[in-house]
Amino acid sequence: MTEPEQTPAPAPEPPSKEELQQALAAFRKRLRVTQLDDESRIGRGPMSSGGKSRIVAITPPNQFRRAVWQELANQGKLKYAGNGLYELVGS
Repeated sequence: MTEPEQTPAPAPEPPSKEELQQALAAFRKRLRVTQLDDESRIGRGPMSSGGKSRIVAITPPNQFRRAVWQELANQGKLKYAGNGLYELVGS
């Protein structure tokens, strides 16, 4: 008996320029919302006006493929921070 011939899976197509722009905009929005949420949390002093968020890296929105985030990191727009977290470069 012979083994059936396996055809290699086609390589996934690289992210389009539009997809990269949409993903970066979604990342910036999620980062901003996460930071604002952290700054407005209860638990700081009652007379304080909050504080500056120390959040710099987040898990990117999951509606985009991992290849999109890797490409944005390759382009230098995001930096991989480890454990699935990315941070914005130059902000």
